[in-house]
Amino acid sequence: MDKQKKINRYKRLYLQLEDLLKKSNDETAHMATVSAVLYHKMEYFFWCGFYRIVNGDLVVGAYQGSVACQVLAKNKGVCWAGINQGKTIIVPDVHQFPDHIACDSRSKSEIVVPYKDKVGKITAVLDIDSSEFNSFDEVDAEYLEKIIALV
Repeated sequence: MDKQKKINRYKRLYLQLEDLLKKSNDETAHMATVSAVLYHKMEYFFWCGFYRIVNGDLVVGAYQGSVACQVLAKNKGVCWAGINQGKTIIVPDVHQFPDHIACDSRSKSEIVVPYKDKVGKITAVLDIDSSEFNSFDEVDAEYLEKIIALV
C-alpha cells in the first residue's frame, strides 16, 4: 500500500476507534473492537489480535483470523521479543526470525506492539501477521502504537 494512503487510512481508523471505544470501559471489549476493525479495514492483515500475559504465560485473547496458538512458548517468537524488549518489533520475513512461532504457515511478515496497562506495565501485545513479505513499516508501528494506547 502506498505510504500516504496507509497514513490516511490509519488516521481514519484511529478516529473511528476513538469514537467506538468511548462506549465501554472494558479492556476485553476494546481489544476485540480494535482487532475487528483493523482486520477488516487493512487488507494486508490476515491475522490480528492480542496475546495477554496470564500467570506468566502468553495466552491468546481477542483476535480475528484463522485459529491461533492458544499459548505461546515462553520467551520464543516475535510476541515475547516485543515483551522482553519493551518495544514494537517489525519482522519483514518471519522465516529469518530466530525461534519464530508459526501458528499459521501463511505468515510471512509480522508486527508486534506491546500493550501497557494504566500503570505502564506490559500486560499484552497486539500481534498482526501478513501473508506477504515486508508488509509492515514505521507507519504501521507509529499508528498501531497510537491505536493501542486507546485500549
